[in-house]
Amino acid sequence: MSPLVDPFVNNEFMLRALGAGLLVSIGCAVVGTFVVLRGLAFIGDALAHGVLPGVAVAMLLGLPGMLGAAAGAAVMIGGVTIVTQRSRLSSDSAIGLLFVGMLALGVVIVSRSSSFSGDLTRILFGEILGVGPSDLLLQAAATLLVVGAAFLFYRPFLLLCFDPDQAQVSGFPARRYHGLMLLLVATTVIVSFQAVGTLLVFGMLLAPAATAALVTSRLRTMMLGAVLFGAASTYLGLLISYNLDTAAGATIVLVATVVFFAVLTGANIRAELVTRPSASGWGHE
Repeated sequence: MSPLVDPFVNNEFMLRALGAGLLVSIGCAVVGTFVVLRGLAFIGDALAHGVLPGVAVAMLLGLPGMLGAAAGAAVMIGGVTIVTQRSRLSSDSAIGLLFVGMLALGVVIVSRSSSFSGDLTRILFGEILGVGPSDLLLQAAATLLVVGAAFLFYRPFLLLCFDPDQAQVSGFPARRYHGLMLLLVATTVIVSFQAVGTLLVFGMLLAPAATAALVTSRLRTMMLGAVLFGAASTYLGLLISYNLDTAAGATIVLVATVVFFAVLTGANIRAELVTRPSASGWGHE
């Protein structure tokens, strides 16, 4: 068992990375469950990329990157709301326009600075192996906030995911709780980008939750499954990264994606085995 444990026991930076990765997995699993069930994958992707100009401007001004990420997310959500309310465009079209515009603005800002190459890599792909104690505390606080909000608003979120009209009838304004759900997605993206980067945080939002959706149809079980799949992907990804000297954040997300397709393949094989006897007539003998 030592090769599976020693990298984390003997290296403090690996232990902190594991702690940060597990916290990211919990937050992304809870929020990602709503992203998958509510069909918010596009806005989640747009938010993950839309924070780039905010982070870039913050770094150029010497401000914390997380502050810039919050500003970028606020512009994305506010912009989508304004375009949707003041035009005949669908929310998907508004999200697409803001997504492309914010990403292009981020690239333009980065291209104006010759010293941005290292910072850009950190923004896009994260720096999970460089996570410090203060980062862990911030990640833990954000995770508690996200989990607490999901628990507090569990019923309206549940109704919103499966039947928005029923949520409205039950006294839960659909638009208000949809906005709150987007705020939770934005919060998770803003805090998690420091560990896995803006390009990869969307993978942690989507892959573990989508994997859990393949094996269960109950919301709470799906959240728990997403946490377990995310935690396992984090551990295996860090272990593989340590031994093969690959990018840690990207390896974690790659493992999470491979796990999804492995579970999907297994589910399809199982479904074929279950239906094959009755299809061939063996069940009538």
